[in-house]
Amino acid sequence: MDVECFVGIDVSKARLDGCVRRRQSFQQDNTAAGIDRVAALLGNYPVTLVVVEATGGLEVPLVRALQKARIPVAVVNPRQTRDFAKATGALAKTDAIDAEVLAHFAEALRPEPRQLTNDQTLLLDAVLTRRRQLIDMRTMEQNRLSSCADAKVRRDIQAHLDWLNQHIDDADQAMCDAVRDNPAWQAQDRLQQSVPGIGKVVSRTLLASFPELGQASSKKLAALAGLAPFAHDSGKHRGKRHIFGGRGEVRAKLFMAAMSVSRSEGPLAEFYQRLRAAGKEFKVAIVALARKLLTVVNAVVRSGIPYQTAYHSAQLCEA
Repeated sequence: MDVECFVGIDVSKARLDGCVRRRQSFQQDNTAAGIDRVAALLGNYPVTLVVVEATGGLEVPLVRALQKARIPVAVVNPRQTRDFAKATGALAKTDAIDAEVLAHFAEALRPEPRQLTNDQTLLLDAVLTRRRQLIDMRTMEQNRLSSCADAKVRRDIQAHLDWLNQHIDDADQAMCDAVRDNPAWQAQDRLQQSVPGIGKVVSRTLLASFPELGQASSKKLAALAGLAPFAHDSGKHRGKRHIFGGRGEVRAKLFMAAMSVSRSEGPLAEFYQRLRAAGKEFKVAIVALARKLLTVVNAVVRSGIPYQTAYHSAQLCEA
């Protein structure tokens, strides 16, 4: 038998379809008992890596159980695994085939295992997700209100807007309470918010979704956030670089922070202005600024020293 062992698990609402590469396939119900049986089964193998797809939260209980059992598990973007399946000729699609593809993907590409997330971080992430959903609903209702002529319907929409505003305020308070109750988070939150453009929501998104801050290299963090540009070259052709993948919520928040910084003053704004003066397109310059912001935040968290222009300006000169 091979020393290394790779596993793929396809997660659906009702079932877990798994494949231990070159060894066996298995099925279990997607319940607490079924997840326990999967963890016990995998405990019999020298598992190198388990890969599951991000499925809107359905994968979280399984991932948590495997992490607690000290089984390394990575959560990947479904688009990546689908492209991998096509590239390897696995064009048919069933849950069992998907599990085999995930196991092959684990062996071939070996994505980084996800760190164990504690219950407080999960709670903060849930509150942030709910807050984003409420804001999306508020935007839709505001659009409906602006185009609605009927007085009765307008009153109904306004009542819903009032309800949404109250619950958004409640979510903001819940985030403040979560940070207040965690001394380590308080310290990191203060450090992160000392960086220009990093406000409460951005900082708490980083707390919940980016535990690697201060521990990993800036290059690795940029890739995890989906801010690392990928080449699109062929022969003498040099195509535009594109970003994709990564943790979308982190990338979106850093993008908005970069928008704010680009309109301010200081070394970070000057970095953006130099890119624009050199002929870089707006989006290219903003993405580069978002990546630079991440580099600076990482340096601040690692050093434990709040952002100071004189101390951290060297970070702006890094490639």
